[in-house]
Amino acid sequence: MSFLALVLAVVTVAQGDAVRIEHSHEAGLEAASIDWNGRSVPMVRSDDVWFTLLGVDLDVSPGSYPATLVLRHTNGETTRTDEVIDVTSKEFPTTRLTVEPQYVELAPEDLARSNRESARLGEIFGRISGEALWTEPFEVPIPGREGSNFGHRRVFNDQPRNPHSGADISASEGTPIRSANRGRVVETGNYFFNGNTVIVDHGLGIYAVYLHLSRIDVEIGQWLERGEVLGLVGATGRVTGPHLHWGFRVQNARVDPFSIVRVTQ
Repeated sequence: MSFLALVLAVVTVAQGDAVRIEHSHEAGLEAASIDWNGRSVPMVRSDDVWFTLLGVDLDVSPGSYPATLVLRHTNGETTRTDEVIDVTSKEFPTTRLTVEPQYVELAPEDLARSNRESARLGEIFGRISGEALWTEPFEVPIPGREGSNFGHRRVFNDQPRNPHSGADISASEGTPIRSANRGRVVETGNYFFNGNTVIVDHGLGIYAVYLHLSRIDVEIGQWLERGEVLGLVGATGRVTGPHLHWGFRVQNARVDPFSIVRVTQ
């Protein structure tokens, strides 16, 4: 794997990307974490390195942001080192789409449902477990495919909406979708906008999101290995045709899923 070391005073990362942070193990070090963006993100030990992944939301303004490395030792001492995460800008184009009117001008009952579902997702993405559930690099859920549209400013039926929080992977209906890595299923179900949905927790506040499935083949609480089929490509929810929306929330930041693949190679 290629790592970005925290020995530098400044860590540079683009809007909407994930970054791997590491610190070399030292005698007596029993725990490490990063205070960043109002959260304490655990680091985990792998051989002689402590590491974690941080997410920079696609809407975070470019600039320098404080972060603190916190090291806890067996003798009871805690050391803190101030660091800087420098967020650089990235250009996100505008995409215009035409969908069924009910997905733009919501009826009261649909709006209420959407709000309930958003609250549910907020609860899920707000949790940060203290361990990494994977040991291998992340991989694309439809092998050999590329994605598009991450971060694009979307206009549905001439009405601006939130930027696209995942990558669209083109595939025909019924194509198997494989888990990007080892993890635990924390949500399945049919959502108003997202259609048939699967969310997998990979630990450290890292969640993979799979949307618009035609069929869900897993259940909440189920453990998945990297490459295990979790469902089939479909066209459920607000879509213009069959495809997989593949996204990641990293400590609730919306990040390009392909950046997760890159930083874990």
